[in-house]
Amino acid sequence: MNSKQVFFGLLVCIAALTGCDTRKQVVVSNELSLTRAKQTLDSLYQNYSAPGTCLLRENYPSNVGDYTATYLASEEQKNIPNQYSYLWPYSGTFSAVSALYEVTQDTLYKSLLDKKVLIGLEEYFDTQRTPEAYASYIRTAPQSDRFYDDNVWLGIDFTDTYLATKEDKYLQKAKLIWKFIESGMDDNLGGGIYWCEQKKGSKNTCSNAPGSVLALKLFKATQDSAYLKQGEQLYKWTQAQLQDSTDYLYFDNISLNGKIGKAKFAYNSGQMMQSASLLYQLTGKEEYLTDAQNIAQACHNYFFTDYTPEHGEAFRMIKQGDVWFTAVMLRGFIELYHIDHNKTYLDSFNKSLDHAWEHARDEKGLFNTDFTGNNRNERKWLLTQAAMVEMYARLAAIQ
Repeated sequence: MNSKQVFFGLLVCIAALTGCDTRKQVVVSNELSLTRAKQTLDSLYQNYSAPGTCLLRENYPSNVGDYTATYLASEEQKNIPNQYSYLWPYSGTFSAVSALYEVTQDTLYKSLLDKKVLIGLEEYFDTQRTPEAYASYIRTAPQSDRFYDDNVWLGIDFTDTYLATKEDKYLQKAKLIWKFIESGMDDNLGGGIYWCEQKKGSKNTCSNAPGSVLALKLFKATQDSAYLKQGEQLYKWTQAQLQDSTDYLYFDNISLNGKIGKAKFAYNSGQMMQSASLLYQLTGKEEYLTDAQNIAQACHNYFFTDYTPEHGEAFRMIKQGDVWFTAVMLRGFIELYHIDHNKTYLDSFNKSLDHAWEHARDEKGLFNTDFTGNNRNERKWLLTQAAMVEMYARLAAIQ
């Protein structure tokens, strides 16, 4: 049996849901949420896979020449039509499959991770520049920019996978990524991590908040106090430079001239919530728990809205926006829930995702970004689908 046949067998196993149960005895609190995660992952691979590779398309339908990525630093790179997904959307599948493995301990997802996801990921690994790190596009294409935040997300996934498996190869990757992250730090603005290696014009919450989370997770994995120190320093720097003092939420970035980019995105505040929760767990300092709870309440106020379904009771619905940002925010809410056991916010997630399942999916099992179902996306982004898998998987484990 060749590798393609092996992977096809894995997909059949996922699609069958219960037909190939390789799980250990793991307690899953919400089997329905877990089933939805599995079905959505199956839909993702059915609709985004690039035949003959372990890579994925960026969108469905693909329309390769009719799409411009809006999240890159280089105008030149934006204008090059690409056959495969950029690193950031691809990395969402790592988070999704890792979350499924963490929740189920099912060796199916470990195999999928090692034999599909991480093989594809290595196509982005750049050994031509030092320190080595993941580039924003595959290495066989013209050289692309490298983003500190792209690499931080991967570092978090590698560390989480190590904590779930205790296999050293994942920890070594996380440590390698951390060396790259450290190369993006300097004393401008008193510290902090830049956004893009090639465009060092701003230091962004999306590199510093998860940078703190990664350092704290590396401390949990290694007990090396240097990581704890760096994680706490990054948290305090980001709080001092980028928190909105009027509502506890976080601005997007600060330029080297001190100008603040005041957009507010769910993942930025969500990562600071997770970092604060981790710092409370690791240090016992009450100030961090207070920070996390203040951010949580602010996120619930800002990134959710009152919604009354046609047949049912009103609840707080996740606002339309970048679904992956919402999934990363959920990580913060879950980290806090493990401390204070306040389920209010997770109830809003569960109700929103229940509604989305019924009203925001198309006939191929792919999700729109408006969970009410009122607005439809003609083109569906890979990262949106990966984020849905991750959220359903993580919520399945909540007691």
